[in-house]
Amino acid sequence: MKIAMVGSGYVGLVSGACFADFGHDVVCIDKDEDKIQRLREGIMPIYEPGLDDLVDKNAKAGRLSFTTDLAEGIAGAGAIFIAVGTPSRRGDGHADLSFVYAVAREIGESLTNDAVVVTKSTVPVGTGDEVERILSQSPAVTERGLKVAVVSNPEFLREGAAIGDFKRPDRIVIGAEDDFGREVMHEVYRPLFLNESPILFVGRRTSELIKYAANAFLATKITFINEISDLCEKVGANVQDVARGIGMDNRIGSKFLHAGPGYGGSCFPKDTLALLKTAEDYESPVRIVEAVVKVNDTRKRAMGRKVIDALGGLDAARGKRVAMLGLTFKPNTDDMRDSPAIGVAQALVDAGVSVAAYDPEGMEQARPLMPEVEMKDDPYAAIEGADAVVIVTEWNVFRALDLNRVKQLANAPVLVDLRNIYKPSDMREAGFEYTSVGRE
Repeated sequence: MKIAMVGSGYVGLVSGACFADFGHDVVCIDKDEDKIQRLREGIMPIYEPGLDDLVDKNAKAGRLSFTTDLAEGIAGAGAIFIAVGTPSRRGDGHADLSFVYAVAREIGESLTNDAVVVTKSTVPVGTGDEVERILSQSPAVTERGLKVAVVSNPEFLREGAAIGDFKRPDRIVIGAEDDFGREVMHEVYRPLFLNESPILFVGRRTSELIKYAANAFLATKITFINEISDLCEKVGANVQDVARGIGMDNRIGSKFLHAGPGYGGSCFPKDTLALLKTAEDYESPVRIVEAVVKVNDTRKRAMGRKVIDALGGLDAARGKRVAMLGLTFKPNTDDMRDSPAIGVAQALVDAGVSVAAYDPEGMEQARPLMPEVEMKDDPYAAIEGADAVVIVTEWNVFRALDLNRVKQLANAPVLVDLRNIYKPSDMREAGFEYTSVGRE
């Protein structure tokens, strides 16, 4: 089947490359001419392990191509995916659906064959209804009499593990309102159906809500264990042991129970906010999610204060230097969106602390977001002359630091581990003043 993927960002590019790897003929469409040209040259716009090889293999096989021409790209496509951004709208926090609706209108103008239009972007409940209304009033239907179905198919990809998640999913959720939509989507996912991946067919509005509910629940797990970690510090418990103890309960599960500086990234912050706004619109408040958003917003600067405390307090910290290791919101990505590192760095700068930082992939993206932070070429260059070292993102390179070298380069052997990647006993034996999260 020919598949068109409108939007060649994170979701669109990963999904398009994986569909091509399944054997489909995929065209990725984007209005950014520079991005499309770079993709044709094999240059990825994002960092995702294995993506460059996957794109290269399928492009050379003729199954994956790139264009800026939507009409050309969707011609003959049986499924047209909308995978454009839905950022939080400035002013009210609602998801900005202008890009989604603009694509729907353009599809309606250009479509010349029966097709299923699929919202892959994360969209609030009812978005598919509006996309359907736009298409039903478009020339594709009113003049050319084409059969067009609108389907919701949310993505559940983790940055840093997206290709594996796409090819070996926990589940595939498809929200369809007619047989045509269900039949085409069954064909799109036939390779995974043959591998017995769970495919859940539901109503379109249900599918749209599943995505938001899933992300809000995971954000709640992260926020819960972060608050428990604070309690652990007060009562002398170990949050990692608490997490293991509750995570072994199959009703709870062990994932997303790692205490740290709060969640960030492209999904959780904007999706929890969009869910709150949807709930407000329908006068059905979700108080738990409200608390999650508030707690997470305050946690990032609180982690900055933890570093300031390790420096001896606010007065002692002024004029000192801190090395920040890790800037992206998680390892194995270059994504800086709502990264906890931004809040941590701002709290330090506001306290009069100078900050030097290193991240394996995210420094180019971080520079405009953190203009006061000095970017270094390697972790030891950042550590040189530091009065404290803080680990913000758990990249593997930071799990094997040469601790003797760290002590030699730093002004003081102070290490604040916001990801709990080292053992407190080992660090103290190595001569460090060591602070972690939720542990003594």
